[in-house]
Amino acid sequence: MARAVSPKAAQAEGDKFGAKPVCTGPFKFVERVAQDRIVLERYPNYWDKQNVHIERIVYLPIVDSTVRLANLRSGQLDMIERLAASDVPQLKSDGRFRIAKITEIGYQGITINVGKSDLAQKNPLGKDPRVREAFELALDRDGIVQVAMDGEADVGNQWVAPTNSFYAKNMPVPKRDVARAKALLQEAGVPNPTFTLMTPTTSDAQKIAQVVQAMAKEAGFDVKLQSTEFATSLDLADKGQFDAYVLAWSGRADPDGNIFSFDACKQPLNYAGYCKPDVDEILTKSRTTLDPAQRQKLFDQLAAVALKDRPVVYLFHRHWLWAHAAKLGGMRTVPDGLVRVQGLKFN
Repeated sequence: MARAVSPKAAQAEGDKFGAKPVCTGPFKFVERVAQDRIVLERYPNYWDKQNVHIERIVYLPIVDSTVRLANLRSGQLDMIERLAASDVPQLKSDGRFRIAKITEIGYQGITINVGKSDLAQKNPLGKDPRVREAFELALDRDGIVQVAMDGEADVGNQWVAPTNSFYAKNMPVPKRDVARAKALLQEAGVPNPTFTLMTPTTSDAQKIAQVVQAMAKEAGFDVKLQSTEFATSLDLADKGQFDAYVLAWSGRADPDGNIFSFDACKQPLNYAGYCKPDVDEILTKSRTTLDPAQRQKLFDQLAAVALKDRPVVYLFHRHWLWAHAAKLGGMRTVPDGLVRVQGLKFN
C-alpha cells in the first residue's frame, strides 16, 4: 500500500532513501539486512494508533514454502504468506493454526504471440484464430486448477474473476470439447500443430505447463516446453521471441489495470502483440466512462471481441493463502494479497 514519504528525509537521503525510509504508516523503520530481515516498530503518533496493537514486526524472506511452514510450526514465525496449496489440508487439522484465503485480483493465463514478432506467422497458434480456439477447447480449467493448484484457485476465462462485478457474463467459461477442437484443427488444415510453450521455472508455472501439454495432446497439439528463468522469459516475451508463454499478472483493483496495457496497441505489457482499432476504441471509452453500468457494457463488448481473438487464454485466479498462529487474531484478507497490520493482535 503506497505511503506518502517525508520530503525532508527523501531529499537528505537521495538514492539511499530506500535503505532508511521515513513515511506515514503505522510503523517506523528500524533496520534492513539484505536477504535476511526488515524490522519495523510501532509509531506512537500514527493517526489510527488505537487499531495498531503489534509493537514490533520482523519480515523474513524465506523462499522455500516448506521451510516457511516448518518455522511457523516450530513457533519461530507467527504468520506466513503464500502457504503452499498442498499444505492446506494438513494445516487445517492442526488446532494451533488458522488459515486465511481470498481470491486474487490478478490472473494466471497463457499469452500467445499473435503479432509481437515474425514468429507469430511461423506457428499455427499465432497465425490462425481457429487454432487458438481449438487450443482453449482442449483445456479443462477445473482439471488444471486441481492438479497445478491443489484446488486453491477459481476457474476463469477473463482478466477478472467470475465473482468480479465487471466480469462479462455474455462470455462464460467455455467447457472442454476435444471433438470440437479436433474439428477446428481440421478446418484450419493443421490437424497436428506444433508450438513451444515458454514457462518460468517456478513450480506452479511448471505444473501448469505440463498439464496443458498433456491436455492439448489429446486434441492433436504437439506442445514443446521451454523452461526459462523468469527475468529472461520476460525479456524474450518483450522481444517477441516466443510462441506462447505461461504468465501470471498480480492484478489491479480496477479492471482497466488488468486489460489496457495487455490488449491496447503498442502498450508496454502487450507481449502478445495484439492490436485492433475497435478494441482500442472500447478500451479508451472504458477509461473515460464513470458510470459503472456503462463501463460494464463496454467490458461486455470488449470480451466479445478479445476473448474470441485470444491473445491471452485466461485459466484461473489464484487464492492468496496465509497461515498464522491461532493466538494471532484480527486478520483481514484483501484481494491484493497485502497484509494490513491494523486490527492484528495477539489474544
